[in-house]
Amino acid sequence: MEQYIIIGNGVATVGCIEGIRSVDKESPITVISGENHKVYGRPLISYYLEGRTDLEKMKYRPDDFYDKNGVTLLLGKKAVSVSPSEHSAGKTSEAGCAAIGGTPQGSTSATAGTVTLGDGTELPYTKLCVATGSSPFVPPFENLESVKEKYTFMTLDDSLALEKALFPEAKVLIVGAGLIGLKCAEGIIDRVASVTICDLADRVLSSILDTECAALMQRHLEKNGMNFLLGDSVSRFETNKAFMKSGKEVDFDVLVLAVGVRANIGLVKDAGGETDRGIVVDDDMSTSLPEIYAAGDCAQGPDLSIGARRVLAILPNAYMQGHTAGVNMAGGDASLKNAIPMNSIGFFGLHAMTAGSYEGELYEEKTEDSIKRLFTKDDVLKGYILIGRNERAGIYTSMIREKTPLSSVNFDILKKAATTVGFDAAARKKKFASRV
Repeated sequence: MEQYIIIGNGVATVGCIEGIRSVDKESPITVISGENHKVYGRPLISYYLEGRTDLEKMKYRPDDFYDKNGVTLLLGKKAVSVSPSEHSAGKTSEAGCAAIGGTPQGSTSATAGTVTLGDGTELPYTKLCVATGSSPFVPPFENLESVKEKYTFMTLDDSLALEKALFPEAKVLIVGAGLIGLKCAEGIIDRVASVTICDLADRVLSSILDTECAALMQRHLEKNGMNFLLGDSVSRFETNKAFMKSGKEVDFDVLVLAVGVRANIGLVKDAGGETDRGIVVDDDMSTSLPEIYAAGDCAQGPDLSIGARRVLAILPNAYMQGHTAGVNMAGGDASLKNAIPMNSIGFFGLHAMTAGSYEGELYEEKTEDSIKRLFTKDDVLKGYILIGRNERAGIYTSMIREKTPLSSVNFDILKKAATTVGFDAAARKKKFASRV
């Protein structure tokens, strides 16, 4: 019988649990969670502040998910190290064995290694998945310690802490005009007096939008009350004042740091595993260490759109990576070769969807408040940007993932509208029969 351990408790972990249980119905699974919450949808933390959801609706799986899947959940526990080599019998504590329902003390023949918790407890495993996600990157701003009300915005606890600091007359400064910073701004803008967002980049959402697309989105955000200082960033702080590199000064009551994130790779790196910007994994989500897998925002896996490994910190990819890891941990055979970057976001009713890479020949349609861009190269669709468009973007996404030859479809129809009509009858039956 296996002894599975998963470090982390996000969407990738859910995928891993369900992947394991699709093959192995019996072996015990232990989940180590640094947070004190059961799994929830992280993208919903801004909607919580906005009042569009509540703590119950934020749950990604029902409360009985863990029990139904034979999972021992260790909340508020931090894994501090991983040893992929077998330990002598005396180093595995009774508490550790009891925690995972594993072999008694003195029996280590079946274990591939141990995970050590912050309290010194060592938990043996035969298969391990590291799904530790990412952490906020906070630049070394001068005198940042003088700011009392400063917050990051990645977890439910971050959202709850920020909520307590808000008041109707508050002026909020958000450092970072990416996805995290803008969703935070949307969530709080009706609860405070003003929101100012600064970013060293010259445009909003610089990691996914080009200049023209970003400008359209920025105009919409400004119409809904956001103020921007772009191409500018903080030089230093003095209590409730930010001195910008441009020479401008910004007074604020609450500071939110949303500059970016970094993958939590330390456990695998310290154990001698291969890491880069993330934990390097193969198609099956295995790392360079024996019996250790990685999934989610901490993993650097194959990206079909560029033909190389990259961290794809998006929710659907986290689940797919986790599920793939789980199947293989349990002795099945799964691989994830068609992962691509993609985003689906909305601000104040204006939606943006992106996927793939922006290379090759451009097909474009645009109006004052919408843009559609399709990028094609070597007879395949490489990527798209859709802003303010009501499209069946999943059709475009599947074409990118499957490298559908454009010569095999009616792309003149498809580029005008994502529709099944652009495929021949056989392709429609194969790809869309269950959906249409």
